[in-house]
Amino acid sequence: MYNYLKDTKESTLPPNRRRGTSPSKEYSLSAKTRITIVENESYLAQSIASKLNAIGYQTEIFNSVDAAMQESFGDIYLISSNIPGQSITPLIFKFKSKVIILMVNYSNNDLIAKALRSGANDYIVKPFMIDELQKKIEHYAEYAALKQSIETYKEYHEYCLRNIYMGDKVNKIDPPMVIETNYITLIDKLVFAYAQKVGKLLAFIPLKSKNWKEKIAQTSPEQILYISNLQTLAKNEREKLLKLVDDKKFIISTTNPVETKHKTLNIQTNDKLFDGNEVLSIDEYIIFVIKQYQKQFPDTVLSKKLGFSRKSLWERRKKYGIFRDKTNK
Repeated sequence: MYNYLKDTKESTLPPNRRRGTSPSKEYSLSAKTRITIVENESYLAQSIASKLNAIGYQTEIFNSVDAAMQESFGDIYLISSNIPGQSITPLIFKFKSKVIILMVNYSNNDLIAKALRSGANDYIVKPFMIDELQKKIEHYAEYAALKQSIETYKEYHEYCLRNIYMGDKVNKIDPPMVIETNYITLIDKLVFAYAQKVGKLLAFIPLKSKNWKEKIAQTSPEQILYISNLQTLAKNEREKLLKLVDDKKFIISTTNPVETKHKTLNIQTNDKLFDGNEVLSIDEYIIFVIKQYQKQFPDTVLSKKLGFSRKSLWERRKKYGIFRDKTNK
């Protein structure tokens, strides 16, 4: 039987002693990481599993596509492209959200292209050394982890900004520009929505960061640079900032008017949400409480919590233009 797995002395060494493996990569050498091997040649499958187990991974072996379809639950899939009488396409399609690496006998462009279209991430040509396979596994394990992190942060970001109403204001965004506003968080949401709309990468640089100048200098011309809370800088620092971004595609938000040669847009809103990081006026606080809690409490309770009568609550709704949805009473 042909040995499709090249022997290497290094593959049996501990992770921190193998050539080309840095300690920072040990995040992927976790007992929680399960690798599913789908290979009809039992000797090869056992050889791969043994070497991966020695590195620190858990493994499971299936010699047929049907068995893997029904019983596997790996994080990473190593699938042989040549299992007689069986199509691997349904398996790839089912687990395309996982990391899938195809093991091929030779470089077949049509086969590889079809597998990649179905959801595979990469391929490796037999025979291969375990170190070569390990590098691919680590690369895609890191990619999958980063992808999951990005999705989590995106969902959290959208959840935090879910109650902020943008209307059609995103259509007014046209960098480079400075935006004057009474609500920085609204501009935050507008800028992220604009970047998604135009399909551009967004670089957010907080001015509270000590190295904001260096970060600005390192941004790519293709990126949209978003800087918020310009009002926190002293006048001389504001001038330095405007010079640094002069040749960049930027959006700067501020709660105070700023003299600049750049296009300025003024966006004000009465729909501010209190986030605990700013001081609201009495009127702003009352508007916030009414909008936030009028669906949870009847007027008698809400007015009492605000410290005035139910009639006064009705008058303030009329004053602020707040209309209660009667279906929620």
